[in-house]
Amino acid sequence: MSSIEQGPGAAAPDNELVLGLEDKPRPLIAMLAALQHLLAIIVPIVTPGLLICQALGVSARDTNLIVSMSLVISGIATFVQCRRFGPFGAGLLIVQGTSFNFVGPLIAGGVLMVKQGTPVEGVMAAIFGVVIAGSFVEMGVSRILPFIKRLISPLVTGIVVLMIGLTLIKVGLISMGGGFTAMANGTFANGENLLLSGVVLAIIVLLNRIPVVWMRSCAIVIALAAGYALAGYMGRLDFTGMHEAALFQVPTPLHFGLSFSWALFIPMLVIYLVTSLEAIGDVTATSKVSREPVEGPVWMQRIKGGVLVNGANSLLAGVFNTFPSSIFAQNNGVIQLTGIASRHIGIWIAAMLVLLGLFPTVAGVIQAVPEPVLGGAAMVMFGAVAASGINILASTRLDRRALLIIAVSLALGLGVAQVPEFLAHMPSALRNVLESGVATGGICALVLNWFLPESKAQQ
Repeated sequence: MSSIEQGPGAAAPDNELVLGLEDKPRPLIAMLAALQHLLAIIVPIVTPGLLICQALGVSARDTNLIVSMSLVISGIATFVQCRRFGPFGAGLLIVQGTSFNFVGPLIAGGVLMVKQGTPVEGVMAAIFGVVIAGSFVEMGVSRILPFIKRLISPLVTGIVVLMIGLTLIKVGLISMGGGFTAMANGTFANGENLLLSGVVLAIIVLLNRIPVVWMRSCAIVIALAAGYALAGYMGRLDFTGMHEAALFQVPTPLHFGLSFSWALFIPMLVIYLVTSLEAIGDVTATSKVSREPVEGPVWMQRIKGGVLVNGANSLLAGVFNTFPSSIFAQNNGVIQLTGIASRHIGIWIAAMLVLLGLFPTVAGVIQAVPEPVLGGAAMVMFGAVAASGINILASTRLDRRALLIIAVSLALGLGVAQVPEFLAHMPSALRNVLESGVATGGICALVLNWFLPESKAQQ
């Protein structure tokens, strides 16, 4: 069997690829390989938008628009990353989608603005204004990566990613119980909600213990399908969003208008910086599994192009009413599974994402899933973010200095997130920034890492 004819579900030996970076697969092979990538990313792409919209009380019609655009924008970013245009793109089989990193701060800041009396449309306008402003930070970072890498070490990155995961777990638990709507109507964490979320969570755990690689890689999709079916049996599916959706979604720039909030921007600024560094690791990992250089000028050009598209696509996301995007790491597992590293597969993935987004009925079907079903899957994904932070920290030298920085940053970050009253007597501008545990912990880690010198043995 030739390399072109081998099916995309077969695992390639560790030392060779079925299809290399520049190989062009046959259409059927390309479509099947792209479908496997799509199954690995579709849930993570739509989940952030659904969670944020549900938490802020966005209407079903507008939620449908936001979810649809998250698919379209993710498709555009994936195409640019794989195809590469001048300085834009890494030129690898990279999939980019809506990032979980921003969910916690956007929900926390958005809910606070709603409680203060800002209309939901005004909150969304401010969020998208902040998304657009932050994107320029990330694009700027792509041009000065060596300096930023010295400023934000793996120690700082690990602390911030761990903080993101730990703060997201609260969001996941609220979703498992039924969300803010269930809190308001008294059904939070009732038997039905716990059954739905518990079944999804249990299926994901069980499938990840089965020694069949493709089942493990599709565990979240399979679990959500089972939860969806159970919700339908219980009469819990709400197809309002699908019924209100147009047949074809014309991308509409600045649907909510445009505004800005410094209280939202500062926490986002820290996360944009960390997301840039995560992208370096993700591009390097993709280079490695694609048998491409992981050091030298070609590698540096790839990571600069990858981070630049991270930022440019977040700009596009803000303009077209959806949330920041980042490079997905899980697709490296699909490359290893299939042995197919051809960047031409990315064009098929991009086309599938754009088509799904332009027909809002797809988003409406996804939107019908009850929040507890989504929460069961989100809890695993959010826990994985925290575990990723721990993994980054485990790869660093954990001496007394590092442990001190970790201890102080986590203590202050988690402390103010749990007891925001601690900031009651601070100026409102400073209080609005520090109320985000991620911002407090991240700023603390940055400052301590900068001012506490490393020992000569470490240097």
